[in-house]
Amino acid sequence: MLSWSIAQGQGPPSPGYSPSTSVRTVKFDQVFRNLWGPQHQRADQDSITIWLDKTSGSGFKSIQPYQSGYFGTAMKLQPGYTAGVITSFYLSNNEDHPGNHDEIDIEFLGTTPDELYTLQTNVYIKGSGDGNIIGREMKFHLWFDPTQDFHNYAALWTPSEIIFFVDDVPIRRYTRKSEATFPTRPMWVYGSIWDASTWATDNGRYKANYNYQPFVGKYTNFKISGCIAGGPASCRPPSVSPSDTGSLSQQQLAAMNWVQRNYLVYDYCQDPKRDHGQIPEC
Repeated sequence: MLSWSIAQGQGPPSPGYSPSTSVRTVKFDQVFRNLWGPQHQRADQDSITIWLDKTSGSGFKSIQPYQSGYFGTAMKLQPGYTAGVITSFYLSNNEDHPGNHDEIDIEFLGTTPDELYTLQTNVYIKGSGDGNIIGREMKFHLWFDPTQDFHNYAALWTPSEIIFFVDDVPIRRYTRKSEATFPTRPMWVYGSIWDASTWATDNGRYKANYNYQPFVGKYTNFKISGCIAGGPASCRPPSVSPSDTGSLSQQQLAAMNWVQRNYLVYDYCQDPKRDHGQIPEC
């Protein structure tokens, strides 16, 4: 059992740069619209609350698809028993390419009161053809309790790499090694809360328990700066580094390495059960 008293403590070293400060905050209704479960949404210009009960979950979707960009939001999670419940912010083109889609995921896997939340980052590339889902998951615990306050979560997607951030600290970098291992098709931005009892918590051991409903996810401080699909070829995603090259600085890399040494709990490349022929980038 891993308690907050054990997991909490000193946060990561400063990355020396805060990418979110260079990306303007946008109003929810300027960028997103309801996707499903409108009766389980409460939105204003700056934020949205969505919830899951035994009748339905809820989700929202960006008005436009993007080819690249920085995509962030502040989230606050439900405390207590949330096993089986996924609270997410992600990019996908599943509606355009069903069964053969790309995805960049920031998703919290529900938990039980005596365990920490797990933040799962994931990348799919033409990801679920013939029912063979090939995820590229890296899972983390965090150096704070995500139920106590809002924290910022973001992904930068460029033509050469994907970087995941928590409170401006890079936690994962996924680089383009080949066309076959990197998402290049336009994607939409989504947020959702839904029942994933079959796999979300301890591989499905713990299910959603609707005695604890509603399960609530809160989102605010949306920061979206991207190149819209079909837009000018000259468009470039924002830099998340103080360097002119756009690559992470040595200080940012040191912060990322600290997070991975102390809070990484699963890396698909290190999983002996995975078929590494399907994940050649490892």
